[in-house]
Amino acid sequence: MGHPDFNLRNPNRARSLIFSYCSANPGAFHRADAAGYVYWSERVLELDAINPQVAARLARALDRWKKLAEPYRTAAREAIARVAAKPDLSNDVREVVTRALAD
Repeated sequence: MGHPDFNLRNPNRARSLIFSYCSANPGAFHRADAAGYVYWSERVLELDAINPQVAARLARALDRWKKLAEPYRTAAREAIARVAAKPDLSNDVREVVTRALAD
């Protein structure tokens, strides 16, 4: 993300970097220290302010958090709850995280 050519406002750049990390790099994303989930929640909130549709798509990376083993399941739920707790969350992201927590 620190590369000069990266711009979070560019949806293709955001998808190619952040989505790849959260969806195609399970070893780094599902870390025991939950840093991957913290990163995910920060990026979802950051993208929500810029592009709610892209943020909602990223939010789906933790749709199946209930299938994770502990301690990953608890950490993933906390990350989703952190996103859901934001009062001015877009409807797009709120729908995804509310559904994920309700399932």
